[in-house]
Amino acid sequence: MYYRPADGHGLPHNPFNAVVTPRPIGWISTRGADGVDNLAPYSFFNAVAYVPPQVMFASTSAKDDRGDTKDSVANIRDTGVFCVNIVEYEARAVMNETSGPWAKGDDEFTRAEIARTECAEIACSRVADAPASLECRMTQILRLEGEANFAVFGEVIGVHLRDDCLVDGMFDVTKFNPLTRLGYKDYSVVREVFSLTRPGE
Repeated sequence: MYYRPADGHGLPHNPFNAVVTPRPIGWISTRGADGVDNLAPYSFFNAVAYVPPQVMFASTSAKDDRGDTKDSVANIRDTGVFCVNIVEYEARAVMNETSGPWAKGDDEFTRAEIARTECAEIACSRVADAPASLECRMTQILRLEGEANFAVFGEVIGVHLRDDCLVDGMFDVTKFNPLTRLGYKDYSVVREVFSLTRPGE
């Protein structure tokens, strides 16, 4: 099969959503200028640089009560900061609850009964028992082609690692089973890990 996205795919569901997989999930916590916390998952998310450490996520839809975007991007525009919480398999149900189209001012930490704690470097809550949380200072927000598409970039200025995920001085992903996004309604979990040594190392 071949298709041009501009012409449509002719399938019941968009296959592009399932092609680039698995994708890590950035569970983005923000705080609005009104002091209300927000928490939402984004699977267009990744680390993009080592020095200084930087991450990005993309928001691709809008809500009527936020104009051209959703709560996360709107809050980051106002405050300039956000926190990325890493999602483990055990948090799949509460993570999914925070993905709903909840109204501005609806605190997802409270809605999904997720324990929170204050960040160290920024005025924002983070998921208290996440395997890791990355406190970020927004560096830029890029408007992408299409309606309501934004990419948010941030420099990581604080890192929280859960103690049980540290083994022999290394952050061990086998200790928490990272949750990943596939396509459609599908997710996967990382339970098998192997190592490769690059040529020349």
